[in-house]
Amino acid sequence: MSKEQIKQYIYIVQASNEATRCKIGKTKDLDRRLKEYNNMTGKSKDVIYQYLFACEVKDMTQVEKDIKEQYADFREDKSTEMYIINASMFKKYVQFIKSHPLFVAEIFIKTEDKPEVKVKIVKRTTPSLKEQGLSRKDVMQRAQKAEDDEFYTRYEDVEKELSMYDKSIWKDKVVLCNCDDAVDEDERKTSKFALYFLKNFKELDLKKLICIHYGGGTDIFSQGTKGYVYIYIFTKEGFKGTKEYPKNFTGSFDDPLSLKILNEEADIVCTNPPFSKAVDYWKILIRSGKKFIIISNISNAKNQPFMSYFKENKVWAGYNGVDKFENPKRQPVDAPGHWYTNIPINNRPKYKLLKIMPLKEIPEKIPEKIVKGKTIKEKMIKEYDDKGILIVTESYIPSDYKEPFAVSVRQILNGLLEKGYKYVQDKEYVPYIKGKRKFGRILVQKI
Repeated sequence: MSKEQIKQYIYIVQASNEATRCKIGKTKDLDRRLKEYNNMTGKSKDVIYQYLFACEVKDMTQVEKDIKEQYADFREDKSTEMYIINASMFKKYVQFIKSHPLFVAEIFIKTEDKPEVKVKIVKRTTPSLKEQGLSRKDVMQRAQKAEDDEFYTRYEDVEKELSMYDKSIWKDKVVLCNCDDAVDEDERKTSKFALYFLKNFKELDLKKLICIHYGGGTDIFSQGTKGYVYIYIFTKEGFKGTKEYPKNFTGSFDDPLSLKILNEEADIVCTNPPFSKAVDYWKILIRSGKKFIIISNISNAKNQPFMSYFKENKVWAGYNGVDKFENPKRQPVDAPGHWYTNIPINNRPKYKLLKIMPLKEIPEKIPEKIVKGKTIKEKMIKEYDDKGILIVTESYIPSDYKEPFAVSVRQILNGLLEKGYKYVQDKEYVPYIKGKRKFGRILVQKI
């Protein structure tokens, strides 16, 4: 048979005991290659290698090279062809290969009663919120009543925030995600925090990544109870994550083992803790004295359980807000969140939104106007309440006013505390104007 007639193949193979790793390689003999992998286990019957996908290509060397370049960030290291895998990643690998110009045809291989591969490809059949007769408000109300309001952070939001910080803060650090699954065969349980740190592990020069699964109680999205708890640990030695199942470990952030890891191992904590348990979570986290970048409710800056942390300069707003999350059914959910941190913010872009100027230059009100055919009523910008407290809106800030004045959460999130202002009290200020109650605000004062 001539060289041109020898068929070439690209394959994805996985060991039965490796739910989050696979090998993507090339061969001219699929049967022989799989036998070679199974012979690696010797006489053990517990570890069986099986093809997840195989196809014929015109040039296996070129296709393999293109896969390496396309998914370089998901390879364990440059010396092997081992890749991170879950259901979502498996689909991407297959789609990339099948859309390659050198792809010929998929090869379907009989399993011969071998153990079932753990990667599951499931068609999305979840009805939309509209189809279920639910609104965004309904989902949020259910979340507030549930014990585990599971809103999963999107990768783009993690990347947008964490890429804003200087890379030097991560060097040789142990990062703890203590409310996150790591890489799981079920894509719904895969932490986007874990994926971000795995993808950028070498570039950030991390020492270790620890991900602790939090197993809550009631599941507001009817996904069933969670009967497993584990810890994922990734180190510099080729991302070879170890999956540990500590005895009697609940997986909660306040479990004794979680607290031990937080206090004795972690350098920086990055996670999206459950909103319903935020009070307890913040108390534990800030008491630990560790650096952190976390997501929480956008209104925490004026919620009493958290205001003392802002007043004592133990926490401040991160760079970005988070408007959308995903529920366990992969449905988009609108929920007002924001990033919070105790890591110094450099050159916050939102500083430009603060209109800091002498009091006399701040307008009294915005006059009525028409925008895109709609009438916008006049709005007060600078006024005094029944107690004589100055209230300013629309991000206007008096630069020469010495008395306490009231601002909204938005000014705090835009970085007001870093511009020479401080909290006056650690409870919400509720102004009344002509006896009418107004929105709660925050009393601040120029330092």
